[in-house]
Amino acid sequence: MVKTPRKLSYNWHDIVYFLEVARARNLVRAGQKLKVDHTTVSRRIRELERCLNTTLFKRSKSGFALTETGLRLLQYAEGMENQANLIVETVVGEESADAAGAVRIASMEGIGSMYLTRCIADFHKQYPSIQVEMITDTRLLDMTRREADIFVTFFKPRGKRLSVKKIGEFRIALYATSEYLGKHRNPATVKDLEEHVFVDFIDEHIHIKENRWLSDILRPAHIAFRSTSLVSQYMAASNGIGIAMLPSYVAAHNSDLRPVLPSYFSIRDIWLSVHEDILHIGRIKAVMNFLVKRIAADRNFLMLSRTQSKA
Repeated sequence: MVKTPRKLSYNWHDIVYFLEVARARNLVRAGQKLKVDHTTVSRRIRELERCLNTTLFKRSKSGFALTETGLRLLQYAEGMENQANLIVETVVGEESADAAGAVRIASMEGIGSMYLTRCIADFHKQYPSIQVEMITDTRLLDMTRREADIFVTFFKPRGKRLSVKKIGEFRIALYATSEYLGKHRNPATVKDLEEHVFVDFIDEHIHIKENRWLSDILRPAHIAFRSTSLVSQYMAASNGIGIAMLPSYVAAHNSDLRPVLPSYFSIRDIWLSVHEDILHIGRIKAVMNFLVKRIAADRNFLMLSRTQSKA
C-alpha cells in the first residue's frame, strides 16, 4: 500500500510574520513593526513551522537566525511580497505607491557613521515612512544570508544572485592637526615621514584588505595608536597623537586637520550591492536610488583634498 504524502497547507498571512522576524531577528522588534504583541508573532511562526512541518529559525539568546530551509522560503516569501507591491504600483502607479517599512544598510564603520548617516536626514525628508537601519561592522557580512538589505562597501562583493554596482569613489590622504605639525617638522617628502608617528588599524584585526590604506603610501616605523575603529583613529588624530590616513569624508568633520603631503593619496571604490530578490521592493528602490544620486552629487566632496576644495 502506497502511503499518500500529507498535503501541506498554511495561512498566507503568516508569511508576513515570517518576513518580519527574518529581517528583525527579534520577536519584540517584529511585533512592534507589525503592531502586535511579540507572543502573537511567536505563535504565528510556530504555527507556520507546524503547517510546513519544518524548522525555519534557529533560536538563540542573540536572536532568530534562518535555517537553510528558512533561507529557501525567504526567497519565495520576498517574491510574494514583490508581487503584492507590484499590484499596488500597477493600480495606483509606481510614483504614487507609498514606499514604507524598514531598510537595513550594512557598511564599514567609517563610511557608515561619518558619511552615510549624515545623508539619512535628507532621505528622511523625502521618505518619512521608510525607517533606515544601519549596521556598521568590520567583518564581512553575508549578503546571501540576508544579514542586510543593502551593502555599501569599498570592495566588490561576490555572492549568489547579488546585484552589484560601482556608484562612486573616495579619496584617502594623510592628515594631522595644526598643533601636531607645529610641534614637529612638517614633512616635505615621503622620507621625512620616517621621523613622524602615526595612527593606524590593528593589523591582525583587518578583515578587509581594502582597509590597509596606509600601506599604499608607506609602512611607518613609529605607531602611536592603533584601533579597529576608524572613528577612534579620527579622534586620535584630531587630538594631535599623530598622522592618520583618513578618507575625505572623515577629515571633513574637523577643520583643524591639515593635509600632509597632499600629492600622496589613495583611491577606493564605493560599491552598492543588493540581493536580486528584493530589487523591486519600493522601499529598497527608494534607498538605492537616493544613495546612487547622492554619492554622484557628492563626488567633489568625496574626491578632492582640503587644499583642492579651497582653491
